[in-house]
Amino acid sequence: MLPLKKTPPNEKARLHPRNKHRERYDFKQLLEVCPDLAPFVTLNIHQAETIDFANPQAVKLLNRALLLRHYGIEYWDIPAGYLCPPIPGRADYIHHIADLLAASNGGKLPPGNQIRCLDIGIGANCIYPILGNRIYGWSFIGSDIDPVAIESANKIIAANPGLPEAVECRLQTNPNAIFEGIIQPDEIIDVTLCNPPFHASEEDAQAGSLRKVKNLTGKKIKSPIRNFGGKQGELWCEGGEAVFLENMIQESQQFATSCFWFTSLVSKQSNLKRAQAALEKAGALAVRVIPMGQGNKTSRIVAWTFISKKKQGIWKGARWK
Repeated sequence: MLPLKKTPPNEKARLHPRNKHRERYDFKQLLEVCPDLAPFVTLNIHQAETIDFANPQAVKLLNRALLLRHYGIEYWDIPAGYLCPPIPGRADYIHHIADLLAASNGGKLPPGNQIRCLDIGIGANCIYPILGNRIYGWSFIGSDIDPVAIESANKIIAANPGLPEAVECRLQTNPNAIFEGIIQPDEIIDVTLCNPPFHASEEDAQAGSLRKVKNLTGKKIKSPIRNFGGKQGELWCEGGEAVFLENMIQESQQFATSCFWFTSLVSKQSNLKRAQAALEKAGALAVRVIPMGQGNKTSRIVAWTFISKKKQGIWKGARWK
């Protein structure tokens, strides 16, 4: 006798309490704003509406519907092959960063228009500036090494009221630098965000895609199309996530007084240990590790600062009143 299949929960309890996407997707509402999604909506084994998450077109249209329905984004598109991010997880990062800022400000979130963020690797999708601005009113600098990604992000920004005044894209012309050439002299940043390239090579990224599609479909596929897309710089770099994080931490020392909190996602627990060792070597004055979870996946944010308690007080008095 086959075991009974568990009915999926109606609430994604591992997401942040303020995340709008904790409950199952309401496809009736999503189809009202994005009728193009309709052909991709099917019933799963529990007779609940869903999409084929192994289909990149379905995933992109779901994102378009979510961004319009929940965040008022009238235009959103990405070039073929570029990363199509899962919105619930990206929103979680934003909410946890808001909590980090509030914890640094006596439990009160600083006014949105006072917060200046730097998104390292804005990508063609521009997702963190969209969510951070629409949820909390933050302003952003978005950097990227890919001119096509910058062009796509600028197109999204220009097409949505409120974003042109809040988001500025900057091309990183030095592929070996992260902050240098982006943070200008005397420029002040309240918090940085980054979703580092996870894999160490294109082959590793392809193997990861094979595992992901097998988990989604239950089928072994030799050459999948990446359901969430991704180019070099988005999915892989030399040394992968661990080396990227170490380089980021080392370079952040040069901008110790320019930024209150540096943060980054860390996918692998073993990479977190390497990052913590690098932070100790760099002389970070405070380090926070913030756990995150979505479905069966566990991740975390690492945050660090070089700003002393005394200077933090001055910072908050000058910028966060």
